[in-house]
Amino acid sequence: MSTRPVYLDYHATTPVDARVLDAMLPYFTERFGNPHSRQHAWGWDAEKAVDAAREQVAALINASPSEIIFTGGATESNNLAIKGIVSRLRERGSRVVTVASEHKSVLDTCTKLSAQGVDVQVVGVQRDGLIDLDAFSNAVTTSVASRPPIGIT
Repeated sequence: MSTRPVYLDYHATTPVDARVLDAMLPYFTERFGNPHSRQHAWGWDAEKAVDAAREQVAALINASPSEIIFTGGATESNNLAIKGIVSRLRERGSRVVTVASEHKSVLDTCTKLSAQGVDVQVVGVQRDGLIDLDAFSNAVTTSVASRPPIGIT
């Protein structure tokens, strides 16, 4: 019997696939460089590698490479997505509906947006952790629900 605990938070971090490690290892050792440094060969090499990765991800999900943005983790991604959508769609209104059980990075972003004048509605959850559908229905007003869905253009 193992004395190690069972790890149930694979949303936070997971073991790196051996194929990914093999592909990335050179960039942690002899091919390191900042892909945004355009003044030297290390930066050029790193930029080519990032561009190739961007093209691979885009091909996997049938997207354009210009639509692929790499971030350092979930917190940065949540901030970028939420603030980006609010900024882009500000003319359609500024209401964000989230739930109290959402990740801290989402709730912190919503708190910041609220301080900037965005109408943020945080819907509570029931004792069993499920969303209170009546509260959710009240938070998503007719004016919000009647808007066309957000799509990728």
